[in-house]
Amino acid sequence: MIPDRFAPVLAELAPLAARFGKAGHRLYLVGGTVRDLMVGSQRSDYDLDLTTDARPPEIKACLAGWAHAIWTQGERFGTIGAKFGERTYEITTFRAESYTDDSRKPHVTYADDVETDLGRRDFTVNAMALELTSGDTPVLVDPHGGAVDLINKVLRTPLGPDVSFSDDPLRMLRAARFIAGYQLRPTDQLVAAVKDMATRLEIVSAERIRDEFDKLITVDHPATGLWFLYDTGLSDQFLPELAAMRLEHDPIHRHKDVLSHTIAVVENVRPAIEQPEGHPSFDYRVVRLAALFHDVGKPRTRDHQEGKGTTFHHHDAVGARMTKKRMTALRYSNDDVAKVTALVALHLRFHTYRLGWSDSAVRRYVRDADDLLHELNVLTRCDCTTRNERKARHLSKRMDDLEERIEALAEAEELAAIRPELDGQAVMDHLGLAPGREIGEALNFLLEIRLEQGLIGEAESKDRLDAWWAQRGS
Repeated sequence: MIPDRFAPVLAELAPLAARFGKAGHRLYLVGGTVRDLMVGSQRSDYDLDLTTDARPPEIKACLAGWAHAIWTQGERFGTIGAKFGERTYEITTFRAESYTDDSRKPHVTYADDVETDLGRRDFTVNAMALELTSGDTPVLVDPHGGAVDLINKVLRTPLGPDVSFSDDPLRMLRAARFIAGYQLRPTDQLVAAVKDMATRLEIVSAERIRDEFDKLITVDHPATGLWFLYDTGLSDQFLPELAAMRLEHDPIHRHKDVLSHTIAVVENVRPAIEQPEGHPSFDYRVVRLAALFHDVGKPRTRDHQEGKGTTFHHHDAVGARMTKKRMTALRYSNDDVAKVTALVALHLRFHTYRLGWSDSAVRRYVRDADDLLHELNVLTRCDCTTRNERKARHLSKRMDDLEERIEALAEAEELAAIRPELDGQAVMDHLGLAPGREIGEALNFLLEIRLEQGLIGEAESKDRLDAWWAQRGS
């Protein structure tokens, strides 16, 4: 019996199913929507993926007169896209596909039955289908026991894992997401296959790896997935820095090596919905990535100093360079690379606050963080993984104090937009200069005054500028 929670989706798909049925074709709802509805998800933004025995020309014929738009970019892979209202649909002919040993693109052949199509899918929990053209009552097609695996929290492949991962090596990385996202336990055979076949990930494009890794890093609790990547050696294929951190003892977080601490920090970064009321919004994915990379420079900066023990001097700067290189290799956007790299470079800045900061130091902290101020503050808070409750409360209190000072200065000085009190045109008019190097130097001089002393007013700024220019000229 189909649970009642399927009813809204089934009602939405009924007109489309009627069209395929009238044309003599079978239509099935497949993929994540079936899985998520089976586990009782309350989502309403499902991706509606469907499969059918109809070939692409027949799919287009069934959609004609119903869909508001049709697109065919995926037709050579058997997929036709359609839009009805605000909803997007993808309808794909039953497929049996595989990758050659050195190819990044699948060789697609069509199948004549849904069971063959389901057998080529990644995991049993995704290899269920709901036939929509079977009469009044939809029929669940589950030839590989995906429903039972969902109940038992087991992750396995419909066919042998070596077959599944050979068809699409990205599935090995996707396994980490399902382990973390659905708290599934991989079978021994699946783990062994990933260990044996990890190097096959090299035929997968960096863009696909990046997109799948982003999905893992943003699940609610990604820790088990990250440990799976490390334990199987899969991370060595695209993120070798992960394993390197396992080898480094961190004297600050004595109960953890650097990798354990790093994964704990990633877990500490919670979604906006879990933040205290009134907390500023922040880029969750960017902070999660920064948490992953924030100590990546420690292996290269490890040293031993007499009386101080193990040290990691300048691991923030080294880590920022390493982060930029790795994220660029994974084809992250320039904007993502710049943001995450900046957070890694700045992640230690707060820790000098225990010595006390002048207003000037607070201004510089805000200016250097720029648009990433809230992200930097979240990362700083999450970087505390100590089991010592007193130390944790002390760090949280210092962060509260800093944020209160930032807020107070912001109200007094428009702190979010720190810039010289005179702009370039005002400097040129006052000094009678044309655009050139001297204008930039003058603006830097005025900016230093702004950072050190706050707002001093236009008249005082011009007096200081005159004195600087006279001294410079002499």
